[in-house]
Amino acid sequence: MSWLEDGWRHVWLPYAQMQTAPLPLPVARTEGCRIYLEDGRVLVDGIASWWTACHGYNHPHIREAVIAQLERVPHVMFGGLAHEPAYKLATRLAALMPGALNRVFFTDSGSVAVEVAIKIAVQARLNRGERGRNKILAFTGGYHGDTLGTMAICDPEEGMHRMFAGLLPEQPVVPLPRDEASIAAFELFLEQHAHTLAAMIVEPLVQGAGGMVLHAPEVLRRLRAAADHYGLSLIFDEIFTGFGRTGTMFAFQQAGVVPDIITLSKALTGGTLPLAATIATDELFGDFLSDSPATALMHGPTFMANPMGCAAANASLDLFEGEPRLWQAAGVSAQLKRELEPCRGLPGVRDVRVLGAIGVVELERIENPAVLRQKLVARGVWVRPFRTILYLTPALNIGAEELSSLTGAIYGVLSEA
Repeated sequence: MSWLEDGWRHVWLPYAQMQTAPLPLPVARTEGCRIYLEDGRVLVDGIASWWTACHGYNHPHIREAVIAQLERVPHVMFGGLAHEPAYKLATRLAALMPGALNRVFFTDSGSVAVEVAIKIAVQARLNRGERGRNKILAFTGGYHGDTLGTMAICDPEEGMHRMFAGLLPEQPVVPLPRDEASIAAFELFLEQHAHTLAAMIVEPLVQGAGGMVLHAPEVLRRLRAAADHYGLSLIFDEIFTGFGRTGTMFAFQQAGVVPDIITLSKALTGGTLPLAATIATDELFGDFLSDSPATALMHGPTFMANPMGCAAANASLDLFEGEPRLWQAAGVSAQLKRELEPCRGLPGVRDVRVLGAIGVVELERIENPAVLRQKLVARGVWVRPFRTILYLTPALNIGAEELSSLTGAIYGVLSEA
């Protein structure tokens, strides 16, 4: 295939050692929960293209909305100009949020959405005249992006950014307060260092790229109480967990608490176009209001609030309102629990866990992820193992038979091993 062979000499793939990386699989088209390859093979997608395609691929309602927007206004700068899709989307997102989470700042990727959240939390302190509170407390096992600012709040030991120690701004990272020892350590840290903190950030209920590690809603309630006690902004990074992935529209709803800032991306557009949002409370927004331009939030990605992305996001929200996605997610969850549980008895399996439409089989080790991925492809599924886990995050509306092909492929490959 000439375009693949020619382009291979020029592309730089994500998370890949290019000297040893195999050629990627050439895709001809996508439809529903399936990826159609150029060579005629068809794969059931078990990870919804990095957790984005929550309605499956090529949903006609989203496709029609994007085409219609393309014909009207494909893009226009957001500085000084306005367009209906963005303003409508901001209104709808604010309506989905509890409390005073009313101000929406659009960006074009999840990492940048988190960068903006950090910037808001820190600059709000500066605008109040609090010069010493400029640190962000993060948690062991967390992952919030690959840009410089977000790398600094990822797990510095277990994450993929260890080699950048010394370049990145130093941010405190402590274990999530989930048991007696970690709760004591968390409280002691805050007693000693809260005066240096502007905010703390967490992925609610599940740390995704950290290994799909789950924690109870009580952890979020504990963080909210601590943030209130010490006067910190609480940031919930729902880039992975938002839009039905954990069984509720947003993961934090299961804890009954409200963050000061929430970041959204991935499934925001139904996996169609890049778009992200950082949503802050009216109180934080108020810290940027004055007669001085110096207190304004000086951030503005070129493609922020791209009209086609916003049109796709509005169409995706239509689907959540008009189709039974959360009910379907509950069905996916029940089937994942039922069909992945037999893996627990296989040699080399450390754990099996399910939360919402997330299914995880954790192994003692994965010696060669590429070989394991090839074995899964041979069984007709697209599953991308990482670290020590095989995980499924399929479209929320995946059919029972397609989902069984995914769980069956995982069980079959692990049985062979």
